[in-house]
Amino acid sequence: MSGKTAHQIDSEAADWAARFDRGPLTASLEQEFRAWLDGDVRSLGAYARIRAVALATERARALGPDFDPAAFVTAPQRLPRRRVLQMGGAIAATLLVGAGATWQLLRNRGRFTTAKGETKVIALKDGSVVTLNTASEILVNYSDALRSVELVRGEALFDVAKNKARPFVVAAGDTSVRVVGTSFSVSRFDAAPVRVLVREGIVEVFKPSALNVQPVRITANTMAMAPADHADIVAQAVPSAQVRRAMAWQEGQIAFEGQTLAQAAAEFSRYSDTKIVVEDPALAREEIAGLFKATDPVGFANTIAISLNAHVRVGEGEVRLTR
Repeated sequence: MSGKTAHQIDSEAADWAARFDRGPLTASLEQEFRAWLDGDVRSLGAYARIRAVALATERARALGPDFDPAAFVTAPQRLPRRRVLQMGGAIAATLLVGAGATWQLLRNRGRFTTAKGETKVIALKDGSVVTLNTASEILVNYSDALRSVELVRGEALFDVAKNKARPFVVAAGDTSVRVVGTSFSVSRFDAAPVRVLVREGIVEVFKPSALNVQPVRITANTMAMAPADHADIVAQAVPSAQVRRAMAWQEGQIAFEGQTLAQAAAEFSRYSDTKIVVEDPALAREEIAGLFKATDPVGFANTIAISLNAHVRVGEGEVRLTR
């Protein structure tokens, strides 16, 4: 360990994050960056915390004119970007712990997974950050010419560092997503189309092995659905509020707006082994709305029971809703 103070390391980490933000590093700067990482065991964590803060500020700006002030805390007076990065390291760490997330840092290749109910933040060497949702798996394989990630299962959010010389490609089954630098999520579940949701920037969704399927370019607040095999890719605009709801899992929450109780029970099964059973078909068709803790199906059932005049019975491995 070097003789530097924690404040000095955080300041240097902010400098490196700002350099990555301006574009890809030269070969000499990349060598210098790796030497800085190797020089002190605290450098790795400091850089990851700074990157998390940088991405959080970029996400706030990406909300656009439909930003709902009631849903988010109003930002204070703007400070220089480097100062924001320096101030935010500890805050970022607190946010990640509060959301139940773990992280793995600065890798060029490897397999990354999450268990049911877990999220994980993975900071890669090019400055990109991947956030894995519950029960998900990715394979990372970077080369000098291409940044390649395979989504094996589940859901992941990609905040991609800009680098026109090295495209970033996510493969999910027979569907691929190609970008230069942007923020988007990809979902891949059994028997369901691959879903791509763009929060910022532009991505191209295509099927490498299906030449008859036209690639589709989508921008912020747009969703693309790519069914299996040779079916066409379908894109549609979505309200920014819906994008925020779809990504509430980053904060350990699930957002519903008009889904049925049966659909909500199925969504909770992705995050917890405690099964929600809705015995009454009419009750299962009731529509719900709200923001709920993803790993607390019992708390969700108790809340819904009050609003829908239902009854809750908690048993081993399940919670039942009846009328």
